[in-house]
Amino acid sequence: MNKKQERVKYTKEFKQDAVNLVTKQGYSANEAARRLGVGQSNVSRWVRELRKDQQDGVEGEVSRKELEAEVKRLRKENQRLQMEREILKKAAAFFAKESN
Repeated sequence: MNKKQERVKYTKEFKQDAVNLVTKQGYSANEAARRLGVGQSNVSRWVRELRKDQQDGVEGEVSRKELEAEVKRLRKENQRLQMEREILKKAAAFFAKESN
């Protein structure tokens, strides 16, 4: 019987709480992990990622990943709006020609 374990997805808030136990309350990664019922490697990775994000920007600012996602979304929206503008230009020209 080979049963695959489902991967647990932790919320951003949960990860932040775990990181705060280590960075602000002085727990070791192992103690924080035991207290929260997660693996020590998870807590260590979350702390490492936070430190990397802080090197990229000040705590509280938007992370690099979030900025990249926002840029991608805005580029897609810009492309859609440019297409709409072209359609409206063609429609305006068509109706102007038809009204004459």
